[in-house]
Amino acid sequence: MSKASPRAGVIVIIVVIVAALAWWLTHRSASSGAADAQAVPVTTAAAREGRFDVTRSQPGTVVPSNSVVVRSRVDGELTRVAFTGGQQVKKGDVLAELDPRSSQAQLELANGDLARSQAQLANAQETLKHYQALLTQDSISRQRVADQQALVRQYAGEVKSAQGRIGTANLQVSGARITAPISGTVGLRRVDPGNLVGPGDAQGIATITQSQPSKVTFAVSVQDAPHVLARLREGACIPVAAYGDDTTRPLATGRLLAANNQVDPATGTVRLEAGFANTDNTLLANQFVTAKLVVEAVPSAVLVPTAAIQQGAQGAFVYVVQPDKTVKTVAVETGPGDTGATVIRAGLAAGAQVVVEGADRLRNGTPVNATAAAEAAPAPAAAIACPADAPATAASAGHP
Repeated sequence: MSKASPRAGVIVIIVVIVAALAWWLTHRSASSGAADAQAVPVTTAAAREGRFDVTRSQPGTVVPSNSVVVRSRVDGELTRVAFTGGQQVKKGDVLAELDPRSSQAQLELANGDLARSQAQLANAQETLKHYQALLTQDSISRQRVADQQALVRQYAGEVKSAQGRIGTANLQVSGARITAPISGTVGLRRVDPGNLVGPGDAQGIATITQSQPSKVTFAVSVQDAPHVLARLREGACIPVAAYGDDTTRPLATGRLLAANNQVDPATGTVRLEAGFANTDNTLLANQFVTAKLVVEAVPSAVLVPTAAIQQGAQGAFVYVVQPDKTVKTVAVETGPGDTGATVIRAGLAAGAQVVVEGADRLRNGTPVNATAAAEAAPAPAAAIACPADAPATAASAGHP
């Protein structure tokens, strides 16, 4: 019995050790599972350093560089229309024609008056020469010579008057052909052949708009105006993009040309004017667009997705993922931003992993199961650049 006791004691010890090891392994596995179960799934993105353009989007209206209502310079019957609505015309192209017979008749009468006046003038001049020869022989009175000189001047005036009437008649004849005063796009015709037209017609025959280049007028708030005006006076290229219904693709890109010299007291805004080459005629006169203006350019800044910015009692902060897979709240000073990215002026360095999704369940020190976003850091809105063919800046300060 005494010999068996040591062996039994060893067996008991081994059993206790095995039981303790099994209990420790089971407890560790349960603790690890519980810890994993408490980790909050989040999506993260890396703060990055890059350029950020501070933009403002404002409603605007497309204005053609020139717009002319085509009217007839003379009264007459419209006999032919030589254009169709939407046609591109060049300066001097024939747009319409009037019945020229009345003007031609007036031209013939003026030519007849000129011929008569010239014949009378020639006869009076010959008589004057004869009288002057007689005066040297003291065979005629000086008063007779003076009267003849006055008659010569009278006929010379009638010749000039007849020449003026011929010029007027020629204008009447040439006015029967209505030509384009500028190059551009002609609109729909407003009168049909057979109608009487004249310079007093309010609506005219058609309207020609010169849309290459075009302008867009819009307004910015008085708070943004100083930044814009300062850059404009320096001669800097300030790009402007015009958007339609699709806010992701601009219709055209141009540059700021001029600014108003006063604030509209009703709206607290300053009117601006941007120029667009519009070579493809995408912008139409009086079209409503959204003008996106680069108010200020930040060449180098720390950028984080705007969704990462949280607001607390102490101000803005972000959740930063630590190496031990927990999060830490970091207070930040934010700058300008948009729906995509926000500038961090202080509190965060480039490369930090910030939480962009799942932050509502986080607290300082919460363990997380982080998944990187599709993009490490969303880029800011597409940069707007001045195109090479954009109209040059007209002036530092615009007209009122």
